[in-house]
Amino acid sequence: GKLEKKDERTSKMDKQKKNLGAAAFLPLIVFLACYVGCGITFTLMGVTEPFGKFPRHVALLAGCAVALLLNRKMNVADKLNIMTTNMGNSGVMMIVLIYLMAGGFQGAAAAMGGKDSVVNLCLHFIPVKLLVPGVFLMCCFISTSIGTSMGTIAAMAPIAINVAQGAHLNVAVVGAAVIGGSYFGDNLSMISDTTISAAEGCGSEMKDKFKMNFFIALPAAIVAIILYSIFGGVGSGAIEAGSYNIIEVLPYFIVLIAALMGVNVAVVLFVGILASGIIGLCVGSCGFFEWIQAIGSGMSDMFSISIVAILVSGIIGLVREYGGVEWLVGAISSKIKSRRGAEYGIGLMSGILSAAMVNNTIAIIVTCPIAKEIGEKYKIAPKRLASLVDIFACAFIALMPHDGGMLMITALADVSPLNVLKYSFYMFGLIIATCVTIQFGLMDKKN
Repeated sequence: GKLEKKDERTSKMDKQKKNLGAAAFLPLIVFLACYVGCGITFTLMGVTEPFGKFPRHVALLAGCAVALLLNRKMNVADKLNIMTTNMGNSGVMMIVLIYLMAGGFQGAAAAMGGKDSVVNLCLHFIPVKLLVPGVFLMCCFISTSIGTSMGTIAAMAPIAINVAQGAHLNVAVVGAAVIGGSYFGDNLSMISDTTISAAEGCGSEMKDKFKMNFFIALPAAIVAIILYSIFGGVGSGAIEAGSYNIIEVLPYFIVLIAALMGVNVAVVLFVGILASGIIGLCVGSCGFFEWIQAIGSGMSDMFSISIVAILVSGIIGLVREYGGVEWLVGAISSKIKSRRGAEYGIGLMSGILSAAMVNNTIAIIVTCPIAKEIGEKYKIAPKRLASLVDIFACAFIALMPHDGGMLMITALADVSPLNVLKYSFYMFGLIIATCVTIQFGLMDKKN
């Protein structure tokens, strides 16, 4: 009996340690206030490079400090252990590896003349007005084929940004097109982890969930293509298509083909780096040590965002440990009073969790059991639940300044996340299209 009472007291104390409620999200709020808040303020003041005034990794360091100061009932050593364990998990390290490989590939391909050749090749055959919508459509196709947004961004971002810079286009527009097209497929593909998690978690057939999503995503994609056609050709300076060597373009083709074949994205980028060196040496466009130095320089450019990814994961580990996720789920669930409210609540829950945890798959896995219960109460079909959970998880995370895709685009293109967000036509269109279907019951499929 004494042992049982002791166990109950220990369990109660552990629960108290973890139950900080809304305060658990304070570290993330501090990070966003420092980085995004200062960035917006300096933008309005007309300062050059406004988002560089309070660097991302320094803002995250402030968030880490707040996370460690919260919850005095927990030992600091335990907090640090949770934080560092989350920093070093395999998923985070894979993202860091992809960042470094993408930077290395961009540097290597540029050193052997591939950057200039791919730019000139595109300018020879594609009108400037169609370059950005073309990038969006290509990303839609690749992401639907391989089922991953991160893989698509890693494969397409170096190519698309190089073309944009060579054609004097607004790189922020191109970056937004890459992100939008990449999440189009991540949200729809039959082999995407988000699609599988949403369908399985909500008890829906994959094909039914696909159809439901497709008729919401299609109007948003069409609007995005039209807007990218209007805004995509806005550049500065004269545009002249120079000469190109098709052999120097091969590394880019190899990367795209390998990605479409489903090869691991880190391996794809490594093969691209290797191909750039071999071709450069064979055609005499770069020397061995020039190639090596270009890889190193490209990787160095990605060090900052690699640190950001690691620090974000550490903060999120403590937010979860402090009970932030449980509080958010409970807070949203308690406000649901009608079918329409249920659909908004499910979508909001999935989206906020995805944005907060910077992982749409985990957000979907957490949301699905609650969504299923709510769906049974308000007679919402499983395919509708799966569609809502997946759409909001993908849409919200794609708009976050600390998402992996956004970090890669802003690092490679050297633009602020605010500039990219201005042109995120597809992501905003997807959210609006989904809200219209909820508000007017357009896809009111009952059990």
